[in-house]
Amino acid sequence: MMKQLALVGIIILFASCTSTKSASKNVSKNQAQILKDYNTFVINEISTDKTYGLTSKNPVEVGGAKTKEGPLNERRYLNALTGPNGEEISYFRAGSCCPVKSENGFMGSAMLDNYRVTWEGSKDTLSIYINMYDSGKLKAPKGFGLKK
Repeated sequence: MMKQLALVGIIILFASCTSTKSASKNVSKNQAQILKDYNTFVINEISTDKTYGLTSKNPVEVGGAKTKEGPLNERRYLNALTGPNGEEISYFRAGSCCPVKSENGFMGSAMLDNYRVTWEGSKDTLSIYINMYDSGKLKAPKGFGLKK
């Protein structure tokens, strides 16, 4: 009897340690979009939606939280942007804000990150809202340019 219980315990232990791959929204579509320098996404489109990335209701979805690359993906995204005339941008993380629903977040919700962005000649800094828990097609916000 003890041998049978020990065998069942070993089987349960091994079964619980096997990998379970799931088709998560967080499996980043962006992985194929990384430039050879590893720190910048390749983005080929500027959004026509004036709210994309610029409001908390329509954040940029860079993914990567489940693979521990969320903050890196946020920087990869921002590193792909320029000012409207190709100016180099500067940015800083202003903090987390704005809870959103996300099956990839903690208990079905996540927080967005707010980055403040500016460039030489800009009149003010702009906020870009980024979701590192979910992945979507990456575009530059309206009014920004893209690195070549």
